[in-house]
Amino acid sequence: MTTTQPLETLKTTFQLSANKIKHGLNGRVLLGTLVVLAALFAVGFIPRWRANAALTSSVRDQRPTVSVISSQRPGDGASLVLPGSTQAIQETAIYARTNGYVRKWNVDIGAKVEAGQLLAEIETPEVDQELNQARANVAQAIANSDLARATLTRWQQLVAQKVVSSQEFDEKKSAADARAADLKVAQANVKRLEELQGFEKIVAPFTGIVTARNIDNGNLVTSGSAGQTTPLFRLAQTDTLRIYVTVPQTQSRSIAPGQSATVSVREIPDKTFNAKVVRTSGALDPASRTLLAELQLPNGEGQLFPGMYAEVKFALPQDGRTLLIPGNAVMIRSDGPKVLVVDAKQTIRARPVKLGRDLGDKVEIASGLNPAESVVANPTDALHDGAEVKVQTQSSTNSDQQASAKPTEKKS
Repeated sequence: MTTTQPLETLKTTFQLSANKIKHGLNGRVLLGTLVVLAALFAVGFIPRWRANAALTSSVRDQRPTVSVISSQRPGDGASLVLPGSTQAIQETAIYARTNGYVRKWNVDIGAKVEAGQLLAEIETPEVDQELNQARANVAQAIANSDLARATLTRWQQLVAQKVVSSQEFDEKKSAADARAADLKVAQANVKRLEELQGFEKIVAPFTGIVTARNIDNGNLVTSGSAGQTTPLFRLAQTDTLRIYVTVPQTQSRSIAPGQSATVSVREIPDKTFNAKVVRTSGALDPASRTLLAELQLPNGEGQLFPGMYAEVKFALPQDGRTLLIPGNAVMIRSDGPKVLVVDAKQTIRARPVKLGRDLGDKVEIASGLNPAESVVANPTDALHDGAEVKVQTQSSTNSDQQASAKPTEKKS
């Protein structure tokens, strides 16, 4: 029985009672009947009405509570923040170019050195002895060459007088040429050994800071840089630093040589450093779909060290037609990205959207979203199109903090 049936019954009863009164029935009997019927109506209908109202209220109270935010137009402050690592503009390992023993090292880690400054000296007794022998060979070659030339001069006079044959003169000339060639060989050997002896002095190839020293006095060192050979020193030029960042494909066309950026490190929270993009790879890595960009920044005061983790912030040009929402408000479905909005009746509506650039804690919505619509922040899989919800307004500041504290949750 519906709630309208008792009302119809009561109405019919009143009409019958009125007719009976008109036909002269006893008024008191009719009045008693009416009272009894009213009491029965109150006992049967009112509790049921109250139960239905309580059930409806309970169902409405069980609606999920959602936080909603408003989309924003991009302003001048929109930016892209990427991680990077500082590197010295020049860094090299310094190896020995000759075999020997360390006579003396002159600089240690942290020392600032100039180009050409003496870092260490190596004793090379074998090279010294070979050089003495080579110089003696040069003296011997000079004597032999002089004798051969004198002999050739005499035979040249004899052949002119037809005392000796031309064949004998040619043999003397060939011997003189051979002695001259022997002299050049001996002289070249002396030059080679002198250069090896010059490698006894280890000098700085450029101005910088010594970042490693791997030798002590008396250590045996060998030439070359292959195999297990250990470098004597490591040297870094830190007055200018370089930073490499990998730019996602969505922002790759926004980064170009000459563009400025600001660099910050956690160890110096109250200061930023100006950097500039000097070059890009000009192609995306097919594995990561990222563009490699190199930035350089002055470091004359030495506040930054090579190897520090840094955050690089780029100011990006904005499109006034796009909207910005926190990244965790986007749901990635099999049929494309969507956002959930709440209409005036507090009902969920799913909006297919077209995404723009990913700005880290926020993403651009190119189309599909109205600026006046209330967007559900961090939606769950339990929410669906047409679901009734209770709305809790969330400030844009709080939504930004949550978006930056929690990465975008991609749902499939």
